[in-house]
This record gives sequence, C-alpha cells and structure tokens, in this order.
Amino acid sequence: MKFAYVTTHCVATVALAAVFGLTIGTGPSAQAQTFTVLYNFAGYPTDGGGPGAGLLMDASGNLYGTTSYGGKVNGPKCARSGYLGCGTVFKLDTDGVETPLHNFTGGGDGATPRSNLIMDANGDLYGTTTFGGDTSNCVDTGYAGCGVVFKLSGAKETVLHRFTGGGDGAFPEAGVIMDGRGNLYGTTLESGEFNDGVVFKLAGKKETVLHSFTGGKDGGYVPSGLIMDAKGNLYGTARFGGDLKCDYPGGCGVVFKLAGTQLTVLHSFKDSPDGDAPYAALLLDPNGNIYGTTASGGEPYGAGTVFEVSASGKESVLHRFRVNYKVQHDGEIPDTVVVRDAQGNLYGTTEEGGPSGGGVVYEITPDGKEKILHDFCTGDCLDGVFPNGLIIDAKGNLYGTAYGGGVNNQGTIFMITP
Repeated sequence: MKFAYVTTHCVATVALAAVFGLTIGTGPSAQAQTFTVLYNFAGYPTDGGGPGAGLLMDASGNLYGTTSYGGKVNGPKCARSGYLGCGTVFKLDTDGVETPLHNFTGGGDGATPRSNLIMDANGDLYGTTTFGGDTSNCVDTGYAGCGVVFKLSGAKETVLHRFTGGGDGAFPEAGVIMDGRGNLYGTTLESGEFNDGVVFKLAGKKETVLHSFTGGKDGGYVPSGLIMDAKGNLYGTARFGGDLKCDYPGGCGVVFKLAGTQLTVLHSFKDSPDGDAPYAALLLDPNGNIYGTTASGGEPYGAGTVFEVSASGKESVLHRFRVNYKVQHDGEIPDTVVVRDAQGNLYGTTEEGGPSGGGVVYEITPDGKEKILHDFCTGDCLDGVFPNGLIIDAKGNLYGTAYGGGVNNQGTIFMITP
C-alpha cells in the first residue's frame, strides 16, 4: 500500500490505495475510468529521472523501463540541461516498490537510455542507450560514445554492441526487437554509409547492417523502433526523406518495409493533409493493417496525425490533432506508438498540448471518434507532464510514463483503468 495521486475527470484527490489492481475513486459518484500515479521518480542520486520511453510488463504484472538521467552515478558526460546522472534500468513491482536494476556510468556500459525494453523467455532484458559505449567516438556531440545495445541478466549487464559512428550507425534512440532465434533488430538515428541512420541485426555480438538510409526516397534519420510480421519482414518509420516534394525540404518521412535487405517505401508523407515527421514505431493488426502517428503536420491544424496503412497499401488519416483553441486543443506532437484493444480502439499519448498543455492520453474508436482520457497539467503538476508511450494489459488497463512532473518533478509512472 502507498499514497497515490488520483484524478477522475481532471479533479485531483489523494487516496490511500494499492498500487496495482485496485479500483480507486473519489466516492460513490466516482467515474469508472480512473487515473493513478503508481510511482514518482526522485532523480539523482537515487532512482532515476526523466523516463523517456514506454514500459514492459512481465507475466506477474511487474513493470520495467528506463530513465534517461538520474540514478546513483554521475559523470561529466552525463550531466545535461541541469540534470545529473547517467540513467537507469528499473523495475516497479506490484507492491509499488521501485528497484534500479542497473545504474549507467557513462563509460563502456552506456549512458542516457531512452528506449523501451524487451524480455526473453529467461527473464533477461534488452535495450539500448543513446550515448556511452566506446567513449573515443562521437565526442563532438558533447557526449562520449555513440550508444550501445545491452543485455541485463538480473543485475549483470552485458554490452552486445558498441556503436562506432561509422558504417554501423550511431545513437540508437529506440529499443530492439527479437526474432524466434534470439536475433535482435533495431535502428540508429545517424551514421551508416550515408549518415542518415541504419537498420541493424545483432546475432549474438555480431552486427550486420541491413539497410543504410540515404536521406532520399528511402527516408533518413530513424528515431523509431521496428516491428516484425510472421514472415520476418520488418516495418518502421523514418523522420525525413521520402517524397522530396512535400511541404518541407528534405522530405516529410516514410513508412517502410524491409524484407531481408530489400527496402520498400509503403507511404511517403506530404505534411498536408497526411502528416509530417513520423517518430514512433508502428502497430500491426492481425489483418496486416499498420497504424502509427506523425509528430506534426496534418492540416488544417498541423499538430500531428494518427494514420493507417491498409494491407493493400492505402494510407488514411484516422485523426488530425488540433491546436486551434477556438475549436479544441486535443493534443500536440503525438510521437509515441499506439496500442489497440480487442474492440479495435487505439490509444496513445501526445507529448504536449491538450486543454492544460502538458500532453494527453487519447482514445480513437474504430469510427474515428477521439476522446481525451487524461489531460496532463503543465509545470510541476503531480500527475506528470510530457507523457510517453503506453502498454495495455488483458483487462484493458493502460500504463505509461511521464518525462517530468510528479512530486519531485522527475517524472512519473501512471495507470488508467477502463
């Protein structure tokens, strides 16, 4: 049991409640849908701060994730924008107890993890750090190292690959995925043959570049992770490139498919009306339809979109976010992956915007209707600010992180019940 910050329809109340599994309300008139803060990060030198990615849930309901700064170890290459600490991998158990499983040092083990995690059948965790690793490389960024792919077995970290900033890529922002043979796949923001990022494969500790982006029609600068279909094809998004006639020079980004080393562009964004700057990984439904978001574009409001690319290759916009306050401010910068429930409803977050300006959790029904499930406050609000990606459990509960805000202004972990 622990104190949690609970809101229903954005009315705050403090309640004593179990962190997981208990319906929390404000009395007999409480609505069924409830927002609960499960954990408040404290930053350096304790548990970490600035969780910049979504969560992972194991079969017992424990949550795992990363914080981009904070933890017990600080160094000159980790401090940034006034924040101390090199970041952590953490576990939050079902009693609400948070445990840092690894404190990054900023050296060979990595620094500044911004990725989600995956777990194998043995309970080992895998992820990336954007910086750290081989500290002789990428020093011109103000950080030492171009990032790593790591494995965490209990408290033991093994670095599977240290990026060099050459043909192998640099600055993995997203996490990795695993195929049935234990091979890992991921992306990097930059470097590669054309300095526009790569898709890579790791077989053990051997890295193979499957595609180096050119920044042209195939896209470039890849902050998003990958998904894989039953045939082993990979799908992802690139922030730039594609149709170079789009509203912005350099292209508005693409959705791509990678079959082996053969890349096919499934859709090139044009800013208006379909969006610009896809940052997030994609979602694939059982029928082969792909869902995703763009962080901006999508006129007439230009605040980003939720889109679908059908199995036949047709792209359609499911929702355009609005920044016109005279109409409705329903969110801005939807730069995280969407999740889908059994009824076909999509859920996601926007980094900013909403009625209070700190981002929202939204739902989009199959008929295209959008509903704000939670409106995050700005500043040091106790519910958090700048939410990240969501996961959904079998009961329809949503879990996510907020980069800032909370009791200590270091970010939060939250849950929304249906």
